[in-house]
Amino acid sequence: MVSTVVEPATSERGEQTKKLIVRTAIQLFRDQGYDKTTMRGIAQAAGLSVGNAYYYFPSKDHLVQEFYATIQEDAAAACAPLLAAPGPFDERLRAALTTMVETMAPYHAFAGKFIKSAVEPGSPLSPFSAESAPARERSIAILRDVVEGATTKIDPELRADLPELLWLCQMGITLYWVHDSSPDQAKTNLLVERAVPLIDRLVGLARMPGLRSINREALKLYRTLR
Repeated sequence: MVSTVVEPATSERGEQTKKLIVRTAIQLFRDQGYDKTTMRGIAQAAGLSVGNAYYYFPSKDHLVQEFYATIQEDAAAACAPLLAAPGPFDERLRAALTTMVETMAPYHAFAGKFIKSAVEPGSPLSPFSAESAPARERSIAILRDVVEGATTKIDPELRADLPELLWLCQMGITLYWVHDSSPDQAKTNLLVERAVPLIDRLVGLARMPGLRSINREALKLYRTLR
């Protein structure tokens, strides 16, 4: 039975319908790939009319952005109690990155199906795209919380850009995670454990008088490219 009733997106039933569409799409993406999955197929599998599905998500890309945002909201909720109290930078960063990886874990078998589309220049599925801005900003906000609550001294000029730089590190970890075939992505967890002390050391070195000029030149280059 296909439902043809469109509930307002702001109603409780409307939110339930949105979540149903997202869950159904994720299952179809996992089973048959992103390219072969259509909005019509998603609607049929969810027991909805095509018009109902399009009412909530004008395209598959919009649906994927909702999926991205959901992951980041789940990660933020999981990180919140871990970052509630101030603490050393390395401990806070380790907690955040580990939690982000754990939040993505249920989607590992399916994540690789987005890579082909996400890496294409101009793709709306790219984490760097304008369409991905809400999810990207939510992710950076978690890392900004890491920095702001750190009791470790951080160079003032670096502090402003550090959350975005940490997000780039997170993107590298995520890409490795997508290709990690080790049991339960154990190698990704090892990567986080080994990378955090190195990042912590680099952040500390940025405060040294002899390296501040290099740090400023590096930040200038980053800001230009950004």
